[in-house]
Amino acid sequence: MTPQDASRRCREICAMAPVIPVIVVEDAETAAPLARALVAGGLPVLEVTLRTPAALDAIRRMADVPGGVVGAGTLLTPADVRAAKAAGATFGVSPGVTDTLVAACEAEGLPLLGGIATVTEAIRLLERGYDAAKFFPAEPNGGVPTLKAFAGPLPQMGFCPTGGVSPGNAAAYLALPNVLCVGGSWVADPKLVRAGRWDEIEALARAARGLRGASA
Repeated sequence: MTPQDASRRCREICAMAPVIPVIVVEDAETAAPLARALVAGGLPVLEVTLRTPAALDAIRRMADVPGGVVGAGTLLTPADVRAAKAAGATFGVSPGVTDTLVAACEAEGLPLLGGIATVTEAIRLLERGYDAAKFFPAEPNGGVPTLKAFAGPLPQMGFCPTGGVSPGNAAAYLALPNVLCVGGSWVADPKLVRAGRWDEIEALARAARGLRGASA
């Protein structure tokens, strides 16, 4: 997969909904009903972080949910990339970017939304052919004002800010011309997941779906 194709696909994925749920799955049995609730609420793009032993199994189960577009987050190594692709992930997200990680994603044909925090890192991605990235961690790195500043010298770069994004500040991010979507964990609240309160999760997803209009 070329960088241009990867970026094009990442932009298509980011355009599907204003919020990508960042999901930590503790029990794979909850994966399918969680995915169904999020998709029903209007958030079809699902990022399952590789932070728990259940993550890869969760990706496999979510990949079978109609309407879902499942990706793997917290990609750190080529082994993570291969395992995520084998489990059914259709895109990847990383907290940072290395040449080795990017090469692994290209080799596996896995579109990567690579994490950056500085203009220098963004330029390095642009030099490699990528014009879409995760801005992480968003709030600790200056949040909305920083991304506003990025837009001047880097108008061609699109971002998915993640890290500290919440219902209270998401609309401000989404109002920026260089923000494609945001990543947030609040729509998959672990307490609601453990309790199997799928209707409430669907309602959170539906509210998050409406944030695009709120940012206009």
